[in-house]
Amino acid sequence: MSRPRVEVVPDPFSSDRLRRSLPLLITGTVSVVAGGLVAAVTGPTEWSDGSWVAAFLVLVAGVAQLGIGAGQAYLAVTARTLAFVAAQAVMWNVGCATVIAGTLLSSPATVAVGSAPLVAVLLLSMVAIRNQFGAQRSVALVGYRLLLLVVLVSVPIGRALAFTRHLIAFRMGDSS
Repeated sequence: MSRPRVEVVPDPFSSDRLRRSLPLLITGTVSVVAGGLVAAVTGPTEWSDGSWVAAFLVLVAGVAQLGIGAGQAYLAVTARTLAFVAAQAVMWNVGCATVIAGTLLSSPATVAVGSAPLVAVLLLSMVAIRNQFGAQRSVALVGYRLLLLVVLVSVPIGRALAFTRHLIAFRMGDSS
């Protein structure tokens, strides 16, 4: 008589899984702290773009990146390699820095270039957790996919806002 097959669910909190997620987790945490610092200096320095930069650093560069890293560590059946996660972290942070630079320089083309690596990381993150199993993770999996979808949908909205803001400034005679 054969024994029923039992699916083995990997331990999402193993030190190896968390270690492999460190590039995303560390840079995400640094981005949240940087966003807080930017918010702190925005008022006293009267930096007009400071609140936007702070929000972008906290929400996109920070919280979204932390969500990607934690979600992959917890949800992926097979732990991602350190090289895979490091590549994601580099692409995410280069993309975020480019979007911020493009916004500060009033360059919608630069914002568009910076959004490309963000989309690539989001797509890689979706692929990283495909074909998941286990009822105990279903809520977390839905939340993770929802996070990726919300950020993915926000990319073209952000690009459109960058072009619109630039166009309005151009029409008003402010060529910056």
